[in-house]
Parts: sequence; C-alpha cells; structure tokens
Amino acid sequence: MVIDKILGANMLRLTSLLLSLTLVLSACAAPQPTLGPDGKPLPKLYRISGNDTNKIQFRMLDSVNSLRSAAGAGAVEFDSQLNAAAATHARDMSLQNRPWHFGSDGSSPIDRARRVGFQGLYIGEALSETYETEVETLAAWMEDDGTRRVIVDPRANKMGFAWFQEPNGKIWWVLEIGAEN
Repeated sequence: MVIDKILGANMLRLTSLLLSLTLVLSACAAPQPTLGPDGKPLPKLYRISGNDTNKIQFRMLDSVNSLRSAAGAGAVEFDSQLNAAAATHARDMSLQNRPWHFGSDGSSPIDRARRVGFQGLYIGEALSETYETEVETLAAWMEDDGTRRVIVDPRANKMGFAWFQEPNGKIWWVLEIGAEN
C-alpha cells in the first residue's frame, strides 16, 4: 500500500514534468507565417511608437551613410527643413492614398523644400507606401536605379527623412536629399 502511494506520487510528478516540458517545447517552436492568396507570407505589422522616432531616424541616417560610403560618397546629415518637407509629404500621400511625388496642391518636391525654407540644391526624393521597416524600405530604394542615384549622389550632404503611419499600420516613407549652396 505504501509502495503504491509512492509509485503513484512519482508517476504524478513524472506526468506533470512531461506535460510541463511539452508545453515549454511547444512554445519554442517557430510560428508558421500567415500566407496570403499568392502563397507568400503576409507582412508583419511594424508599429511605430512616438518613442521610436529618434531611433528610426538615426538608424536610417546611419544606413544611408554606410551605403554612401560604400559608393565613395561623403556623409549626409539631417536638415530640419528637409525633415519638415518629408513629414508634410508623408502625411499628404496618406491623404491622397497614393505614393507619388506631387502634393495634393500640385506641389513638386522642390516646391515643398522651398516652402519650408531650404535654400540649397535640391537633389531628389525617395518615397514608399508599405508595411515594411525603414531598413527594408531603404533596401528596396537601393534596388531601383533612380532612387539609388539620388541616395548616393556625391553632391549631397543634407538629408530629410520622415514618415506617417496610418492606424491600419501602413507607413508612408519619404526621404529628401539635398546639398548646401
């Protein structure tokens, strides 16, 4: 009788241990991505909080400068006026619901840079409508000849960068490149 109680208690502990181990191991399994109708994984939602602003901006600046260095171009630094032009256009693209270089008022990228007081040489703009991170967006820009030329233009020494994220998670990214006179 005593032996049966001891064996029963040990069996209960062993079963509890195995059940716990199974739960722990199942939590370690890699989650399966949700697939879209095309069979490709759906993008994960990249939610940006207000606390992320400086980290994201400087991660983009560092990434752009690394790419520029690899291309033999000098570093760029943030320009508050180009940042303001980028922020204005990111929000405006969201309102228009299309990624393009013209504002809802018909303004061009140069018009927007001048409006916020940028007096230097305006070189170009890169923009995107996506759910991807800033680094993934930069990688996509670098795959396109036109935006790559803007980003690594050797004349550039100023940069503006901003985004607008909609409540559904869609992000409108804008990068402005210029040079001091």
